[in-house]
Amino acid sequence: MEGLGQIRDAVSNQSAQQGTGDESEAKRAQEEQMRRDLMSTVLDLAARERLSRIALVSPDRSKQIEGILSRMVQSGQLRGKVTENQLIELLEQMEEVQGKASAKKSTIVYQRRKDLDDDFDI
Repeated sequence: MEGLGQIRDAVSNQSAQQGTGDESEAKRAQEEQMRRDLMSTVLDLAARERLSRIALVSPDRSKQIEGILSRMVQSGQLRGKVTENQLIELLEQMEEVQGKASAKKSTIVYQRRKDLDDDFDI
């Protein structure tokens, strides 16, 4: 009987965890919908298209831009809709900041091994 009680407890714990997973999934979906709504109100059509193309190529950069735009909206820095040219300027500013942060560029050095029977020695 004791084993049956443990099985019931395990099943109830598992169903409770699934409920929590469903809640977190619903919360995540709601946050995603709120983000989309915010971007549709902040960006004009051309800027939204450009941001969606950026998201296809670089999802991380797209999230960064969306974060910056949402902070700008919350702080009241945006007065109207962001045009495509303004979005391009924002991208360029991001690139400059990231370029300064990572000023050291990686280089690749090729070191060729010299063997005893190397043809270049002749």
